[in-house]
Amino acid sequence: MLSGVKAGLVSADVLRREQQELRKHERNNKHLEEESRHSETVFRDKSGRKRDLVQERLEQRQKAEAKSERDEQYAKWGKGLAQGRQQQQNVEDAIKEMQKPLARYIDDQDLDRMLREQEREGDPMADFIKKRKAKENKEKKEKPRYNGPAPPLNRFNIWPGHRWDGVDRSNGFEQQRFARIANKKAIQELAYKWSVEDM
Repeated sequence: MLSGVKAGLVSADVLRREQQELRKHERNNKHLEEESRHSETVFRDKSGRKRDLVQERLEQRQKAEAKSERDEQYAKWGKGLAQGRQQQQNVEDAIKEMQKPLARYIDDQDLDRMLREQEREGDPMADFIKKRKAKENKEKKEKPRYNGPAPPLNRFNIWPGHRWDGVDRSNGFEQQRFARIANKKAIQELAYKWSVEDM
């Protein structure tokens, strides 16, 4: 049998001897059982080396923290820095407005400034103010711009420099590209019209 005792009909001497051997075997293995009960599990990798689980957990935590920091940075960049500043400014303005009393009187400077800055349709002075602001802005140094005949289109809608003489020295790639795009669009439109023709 699996336990090591004989099966079937056996005498009492044989049975006693087997039980003594089993007890002796158990006594010999008792210290191994105690050692194994209080021992820690040893984890090994595919090559058979012991794994340090504490160190692995620490490394995983550090990687997760670095990844979360990087994701947070990318999320911040993805939202846009100018939009973030604008949102912060809106929050500050809202807090400032909340601290003001509910009733606003005629001598409220913020309300007066806000109403003055609004542009209304049909305002006769609006054109004068726009011209004055344009003149003030013109006094600031501006970069010179090209102001000749309309330049040929390009992929990036980049305006030529102010020293451009108006001569197109390209190899014709931009025009071919625009022609291909227009041709593709026309074919798609024709295919669509043909597909819905009998509806």
